[in-house]
Amino acid sequence: MNIKVQAQEPVDDVLAVTLTVPADEVDRVIKQTYADISKRYNFQGFRRGRTPRPVIDAQLGRVAVLEDATNLLLNDVEPQMLTELDVVPVGDVDYGEKNEEAPHVEDHKDYEVAARVTLTPTAELSSYDPVAIDMPPEEATEAEIENQINLLLQYQGSFADITDRPVEDGDFATVAIENVEGGEDIVEESALIRVGAHASRFPHEIEHAIVGHQIGDEVEVSYVLEAEEGGEDPKEATVKVTVKGIRAIATPELTDELANEAFGFKTVDELKKGVAEEIESSKKEQLPQLKEDRALAALTSRLELEELPEPYVQQVFRDIVENLMDELKEHGLTIDVYAQSQGMTLQQFVDRLRVEAQDHACESVALDALVRHMGIEVEDGDIEEQLKGTSITDVDAFVKEAEENGRMPALRRSVKRSKALEWVRDHAEVTIVDSAAAPEAEEPDAEVDVDVEPEPEPEVESEA
Repeated sequence: MNIKVQAQEPVDDVLAVTLTVPADEVDRVIKQTYADISKRYNFQGFRRGRTPRPVIDAQLGRVAVLEDATNLLLNDVEPQMLTELDVVPVGDVDYGEKNEEAPHVEDHKDYEVAARVTLTPTAELSSYDPVAIDMPPEEATEAEIENQINLLLQYQGSFADITDRPVEDGDFATVAIENVEGGEDIVEESALIRVGAHASRFPHEIEHAIVGHQIGDEVEVSYVLEAEEGGEDPKEATVKVTVKGIRAIATPELTDELANEAFGFKTVDELKKGVAEEIESSKKEQLPQLKEDRALAALTSRLELEELPEPYVQQVFRDIVENLMDELKEHGLTIDVYAQSQGMTLQQFVDRLRVEAQDHACESVALDALVRHMGIEVEDGDIEEQLKGTSITDVDAFVKEAEENGRMPALRRSVKRSKALEWVRDHAEVTIVDSAAAPEAEEPDAEVDVDVEPEPEPEVESEA
């Protein structure tokens, strides 16, 4: 279609565009609109598809028909307009207030309309130099091997009742929960919670509050009741929690006999060697992604932008939700069930997705800044390379459909961001740090599973 697109320089990430469609295309769309209406409705005295224009105008109104024709024309030409501008809009293209101010098409006349395209927000980075990141070593360290073996030993341990000390992180505490105000939904006479695991349905504040308390101690705990989507504002609730019992895992001493009986290794040294091999195998798979994630996080921390526009964050959020729903549908799951499997309420899961959307939006804007600074462009074969490894089997057909639907700008932008991310990852200045050996070490960067069959842990939600 031979359209004409004129654009001004963006102002506050909004692109003002003048779109002109030639008269012959306008006439084609008006003709198609009348034909569609004639086929869609019954007009007395005429067969479907044979109703003359004057009859349709008399029944529906000429203005209404031209409104339909205008919308059809804009839907037809918008993909081409976006492709020529090479932009990805945030939300819908605006042809006037809710498109109601857009002029109607007229027979035998060029159609000209002003459009406003909201763009992805632009920002600068405080530095475009290579980022500096910490990474764990590729080989298994002594601390990592020890941590993994300690984890395996926990599966071989037994539970012991604790009476001579207060609750500590990692304990299994039995508690009674009484409502004080607003906490009716979590009242329990006897609930078992693994302290510090944040894996139960109870507010995490309860786990933190009971640490340091002995059996028989009572403590009031306040927490925030998150509002449901579109509901009232969040409210505070308070419950009284009584520590009724404390249990901890008592792990056995690691001996050659235990290594053989429990894990299938003849000696402790062979077990350590096997664990080291598992750790290094896991690292080989996971470290490239970890490096990319850390490099991107370091780049994003340089973003000079006080706040992202909410419409852009909402669009990213919708994209994440739609992709997740499609994936869950393939596995026959609902988002409610999936949230429960993650140990969260639906609202908690949605809140986590919103945080993920905010992070992803910031990362995208940071990569776009690097793309502009480095002048990264899409070269021949880049899009095909980008689509390798996906479920797309006919790349040519996919690209053709993307061109027709105006998705080529999004594909090109994806390629540019991937190139920028590759540069950030490959040029990152890496410092090797064994975080497993550091004081108060966090969770290991690469978890591994040794080929053993540990006994299952007890239910941590509630106790009969």
